[in-house]
Amino acid sequence: MLPALLTMVGLAAAAGAAAAFAARRSNTDQDRLIEEIDALLPQTQCGRCTFTGCRPYAAALAKGEADINQCPPGGDATAIALAKLLGREARPVDPRFGNVPANPLVAWIDEAACIGCVKCIQACPVDAIVGASRFMHTVIAAQCTGCELCIPPCPVDCIVMRPASA
Repeated sequence: MLPALLTMVGLAAAAGAAAAFAARRSNTDQDRLIEEIDALLPQTQCGRCTFTGCRPYAAALAKGEADINQCPPGGDATAIALAKLLGREARPVDPRFGNVPANPLVAWIDEAACIGCVKCIQACPVDAIVGASRFMHTVIAAQCTGCELCIPPCPVDCIVMRPASA
């Protein structure tokens, strides 16, 4: 009886170890896929896809919980690249998530009207706005992703979107 019990315990331990190894490998593969998806996304962190940023959207895509056509800043080219990577049918960006910009836009602050409230700085997901409390702020255009998240919190409406090349 004891040898049979020891055999069963040994088999259960081996099965548990195999399951743990498979889960660890599966997590590694999932993490690698998330990294590949995230690398294709525009990193605007705008939230238009209904996720809090590009990485959470990438994780949802990897798990099959989101569709490839939810990223307006990435446009149709990103949707096609995601479809290819994930083996899904390519589709254009769904307009429910916003318009695909024809030309990239960046935020611009009317520095004369800026009151230095820092609300735009706090809202910027990529730290493209610099300034200090009660001093005017400015946008580092090269870092701005055009997400428009700085516009709603501005109490004096001194932020507008302009073409990136201007």
